Parts: sequence; C-alpha cells; structure tokens
Amino acid sequence: MGRTLSGALCGIVAAGTGVAVAELSAAATRPQAGPLVAVGAAVIDATPTAVKEFAVREFGTHDKPILLTGIAVVLALLAALAGVAATRWRLAVPAGALILGGAGAAAALSRPAATPVDALPSLLGAVVAGAALWWLTRPREGGAAANDRHGPVPATPDVPREAAPATPGVPREAAPATPAQPGVDRRLVMRLALLAAGAGAAEATALSLAGRQETAAGRTREMLRLPAPADPAPALPRGTAPGFTTGNDVFYRVDTALSVPRIDPATWRLRLHGMVDREIEVSLADLLRQPLIERDITLNCVSNEVGGPYIGTARWLGVPLAALLREAGIRAGADQIVARSVDGMTIGTPLATALDGRDTMLAVGMNGEPLPLEHGFPVRMLTPGLYGYAGACKWLTEIELTTFEQVDAYWVERGWSPGGTVKTASRIDRPAPFAKLSPGPVTVAGVAWAQRRGITAVEVSVDGGPWEQAELLPTASVDTWTQWRYSWAATAGSHTLAVRATDRTGAVQPQSRVTPFPDGATGWHTVTVTVG
Repeated sequence: MGRTLSGALCGIVAAGTGVAVAELSAAATRPQAGPLVAVGAAVIDATPTAVKEFAVREFGTHDKPILLTGIAVVLALLAALAGVAATRWRLAVPAGALILGGAGAAAALSRPAATPVDALPSLLGAVVAGAALWWLTRPREGGAAANDRHGPVPATPDVPREAAPATPGVPREAAPATPAQPGVDRRLVMRLALLAAGAGAAEATALSLAGRQETAAGRTREMLRLPAPADPAPALPRGTAPGFTTGNDVFYRVDTALSVPRIDPATWRLRLHGMVDREIEVSLADLLRQPLIERDITLNCVSNEVGGPYIGTARWLGVPLAALLREAGIRAGADQIVARSVDGMTIGTPLATALDGRDTMLAVGMNGEPLPLEHGFPVRMLTPGLYGYAGACKWLTEIELTTFEQVDAYWVERGWSPGGTVKTASRIDRPAPFAKLSPGPVTVAGVAWAQRRGITAVEVSVDGGPWEQAELLPTASVDTWTQWRYSWAATAGSHTLAVRATDRTGAVQPQSRVTPFPDGATGWHTVTVTVG
C-alpha cells in the first residue's frame, strides 16, 4: 500500500471514528450539538439568499440530506489530506484535530440557543480522531518511512554488502538482493479495520439512541389528548373538490432545522416578555385549558415559485394569541412580535396582525391531531395572510413584544421584507405539465389564493387567446385557497394554458415574473400540453 494512499485512509478512518463518537455524545445530550448538524446549520446561516433559493427550488425537501452529504464529503477530503500530512509531519496530527474540532465547536456555539456544553461533542470527537490518527500513523519498527516527532527521518543511503570471500573451486556469487517490501502492511490494515468497526458501532449506537428518542417523542405526542374546540370550524361547504384539505403526511415543510427538535410537552414552557406590563410564562397544560378555536387556514412559504408546491390548507386548532397578549398588557410603541423557536430561529410578525380580528393563534393541533413533530410540536404560531417566514414560527418557546426598529428577525437580517403579506396567486394542477391529452372536453383545474382578501375571479387563457372565466368552487373562508375548474375544448396540437386570479380588492394577479426574494413571487402560471 503506497504511503499516500495509506495516509489518506488513516485520516478518513480516524476522522470517521471521531465524528461517530461526537455524534454519539450529542445524541445522548442534545442532538443539535452534533458536529454535522451544527456545521450544517452554520453553513445554512452563511449561505447567500440566492443559493438558498436555488437549493429550495431545485432540491425541495431533499436539500437538507444533500447538504449533510456535501459536508461529509468535504470532511472526508480534509481528513484524507490530514492523514497524508501526518505520515510526513507528526505535528499535523494535533494541528488537524485542533482545526476540525475547533470548527465543529465554533459552529455549535454559534447557534442562537447554544450553551457552552454544546462544544463538548466536537471537542471530544477531535480528541478521539487525533488519538486514532496518531496511533495509525505512528512509526513502525524498522520502517523505512518512520518519522521522528519533529519531521521525516532522512533517507539512509544504501550500503553495498561486502561480498563473501571466494572459495577455491566454487564460483563467486553476487550478494542476494534485499527482499522487496510487501505491498500491504497487515498491521495497518488490522488497525484500520478495528477503528472502522468501532466507528460503525458508535454511529449505530447514536442512530439507535436518536431513533429511540424520536419514537419516544412520537409516543408522547400520540398520548396527548387535545380538548374539543370552544369555537369549532364549520364543516366544509358542499361542492368542495377532493384535496381541499392537505394531509399532514404530504403538507410541505420548509425550514432551516437539520434535526427536528424533540420536545417533552410536560416540560415545555412559553415565555411572553418584552414591551409588556407583566411577563407571562405558560405550560402546555395552561394553554389547553384556554378556550380553543378551530380554523381552516392556507399556509404558504415565501420561497414558493409561481406554480410551486409549497402551499397547503389544514384545519388548525389553537389558542388566540390576542387574548394572551392582552393578558400580559401591551406597552405603547410595540409594533413587532418576535417569536423564538427552541433552536433559536426568530420570526418577526407585525403586532397588528394579532390584534386586527384575524385568527392568529398558538396552534396545538393540525387536521384533528396534535401537531406532527416536523410541523412544530407541541406549539407553533400561525398568522393567516402572512407567509410562513413572517408569521408561522415552529417549535415555539418564546414571544417578545418589541419594535421593528429594535430587532431584525432571522429572515429580515438576510434581506427579506419585514411585512410578509401573501400575494394574490393561482396555479394549474390539472392537466400536468407536458401531459398528452385526447381531443375533446378537458377539465383544467387548480387553486387560487389571496388570504385575508379572498378570490372573486379566476380566468384561463389558451395559447395567448382571450381570458375565459373559470368556475369557482365553494371555499371555507378568506383565509383559505379557492378551488377552480374550467372546461376546455381541446384540439390537436401543442397548447399553452395560463391562469390568473383577481382578489376581492379588484387587484389582478400580475403577468410579470418576479422571483420569491424579497417578498414573494408573482407571475402567471403556465402549462404546456400536447393534444392528439
């Protein structure tokens, strides 16, 4: 085995062992402190908005696994370089461990909800990785490539062997050649195998522990019994089409959490403070004793491109936020609600949207069951008419009343608009893009939305022709999307269908395409199909 290859393998196996030990340590204490998740979260924070939007647009819900895979690949490359360096310079071992461990610890400590203890998994992993690499690359007795503690041992020049004295009558033989070194160092292979097995065992234990924690959190959620709403939502009107309500298992998820927080509802607390007359702290039991409201509300992400999938409608159950704010007493001058997640995410919401009569709530239920873990269990904030980044904080743990002048929330710091009002939009769901259809009647159908304003008209245009009125199906309220359909007499050939909506203020969905940044996408959604 060549010196470079063996050094690279040593570095990768040593780093893998250290990461496995670090992840096991984090799984036993706080999963968000694991080096991969911590570094990934730091990368997300530092990533330019345009790159984030590209990732969401191109990879959707697969963006997080792709990010973690990329981090693992970069780590493997750095570890391989450290291993090669260690075969030539022994001080590369502690230097590499210090750099990689320090990076992981710094990333963990950079998280908004971090504590000093969060640095320990990365530091422990660095110590283990450094010790493993030192052991793997230590000089072997008699090895030609043995290093001293300061650097490589100078090569020893070959000394010709003295020929044996000639024996009368016997031909003089040349000195036997030095045997070639074997291609594989069996002791190194055994060391690599031993460490790889140990790393695999540690990683398996970490995954098992994380799985048990997630299972326990899921069981705790399943055991939670939500009270009946004091103000239930009316039944959906007759005539709504299937799919009006989005199932929990297919509801979109866009957030920065690489590891879904697992929160014990028995110990969960919500702190309300800031520009209030008296600070309030409530438990989940306290919230569930409040009169609950149930509402059908459409929620959409500001990252949704024209015609995109990041929108859904659910029946939410929760406590009106306005009542809790008034109980605390709102001081003059406050104009912003800053909601904080258990992982430190901040969402800034205009205070007026909690007090203007809309059903802004602290949601505890979704479609007749407790919030799913990935959608904010046990409590999330929900604000009808605002994109999620401006009014829908998951895994809620803190609410602060403040001003927009004093505090920029997470997304506003990154250039997004502080308002977050949902724009009037529409989408074609049927037929699918590039569908092959038969000539004759074709039902074109989709949804349109303008939360807090409602939809009064949806129109369809074929191949740039005149706009034709689509039929609007019954809808639940101005806080939900509206289903629509249009009967098209399809003729042979390739055709482009376009849709636009008009809200109750008379505003018509604009034609010009605008990207989601900084306050939501606009433009007509179009679909091209082939008939014949």
